[in-house]
Amino acid sequence: MSIPSESAPSSSTELLPRPSRLGRFWRAARGTVIPTATFLALIALWETGVRVFDIPSFLLPGPSAVIAAGTGLPLAQWLAHTVATLEIVLGGYALSILVSVPLGILIASSRPVAEALYPLLVVTQSLPVVAVAPVIIVILGAGELPRLVITFLIAFFPIVISTVTGLRATPPELVELSRSLRAGAARELWQIRLPWAVPYLFAALKVSITLAVIGAVVAEFVAAEQGLGYLIKFSTSYFKVPLAFAGLAVLAALSLLLFQMVVWVEKTVFPWSVPRQDDR
Repeated sequence: MSIPSESAPSSSTELLPRPSRLGRFWRAARGTVIPTATFLALIALWETGVRVFDIPSFLLPGPSAVIAAGTGLPLAQWLAHTVATLEIVLGGYALSILVSVPLGILIASSRPVAEALYPLLVVTQSLPVVAVAPVIIVILGAGELPRLVITFLIAFFPIVISTVTGLRATPPELVELSRSLRAGAARELWQIRLPWAVPYLFAALKVSITLAVIGAVVAEFVAAEQGLGYLIKFSTSYFKVPLAFAGLAVLAALSLLLFQMVVWVEKTVFPWSVPRQDDR
C-alpha cells in the first residue's frame, strides 16, 4: 500500500492577498500621522506642565501664551521679518553651493590641492562663527553682504566634505571601465563620479539648509534691523519671552519647509538616488 504524498506547496504564481483598505490608508498616512500625533502630545505635555507648576511666562511661556503673542503681532510685520531672514538664508545657501561643489571637485581631483586646502577648511570650522561674526561686520560693514558671508561660512563645509567623499567613493571598477573605453577626465567626472556622488551631495544639502537658517539668525543677532533673529533678540531684551518663542516657532517651520524642499528636489530630479524605505 503506497503512502500518499504530501500536498504540493502552493504555486508561486498564486496571488497574495491584497491589503485591506485600512491597511493601505495607514501605509500612506502614517508618515504624517505619527509625527503630527507626537508633536501634539508634546505640546499638550508642555502646556500641562506650565499650568501645573505655575511657571511664569517670562521664564517659560506655555503654547497658549506663545500663540497669543504671535497673533498679537501684525501679519505684515511677520512677513517682513520672515522674508528678510529667508533672503539671507537662500542667498548664503546658494553661495555655499556655488563655491563648495567646484571646490570639492577640485580637492577630489588633485592631491596637492587637497593637501593645501584641507587644513584651511578645518581652520575655518574650528573658529566659532559667533566670535568671528563681529569681526566680519566690522570689515564688511552693516549691510546684507556680511550676513551672507556669515551664513555661507556655516553652511559650506558639509557640502565640500560630502562632495569629496562621494567623488572618491566611486567604485574603482567603474572608473577602470570608463578609462578602458577611452573616456576623458571630463566625461568620467560628469557621467560616473558626479552621479555616484549625488546621494552624498544631497545628504549634505539637507544638513546645510538647516545650518543656513542658523547662520542667518546668528548674523541677525550681531547686526540687523529686521529678520526673525532680530525679532527674537529684541523680544528677549524687553522680556517679551512669548513673542521670542513665537519667533522660534516660525524659524522651526521655515527650517522644516526648506528641508522638505530639498527632499522634494532630490525625489523629483534624482529619484534613483533616494534610498528605498521599508514599509514595516
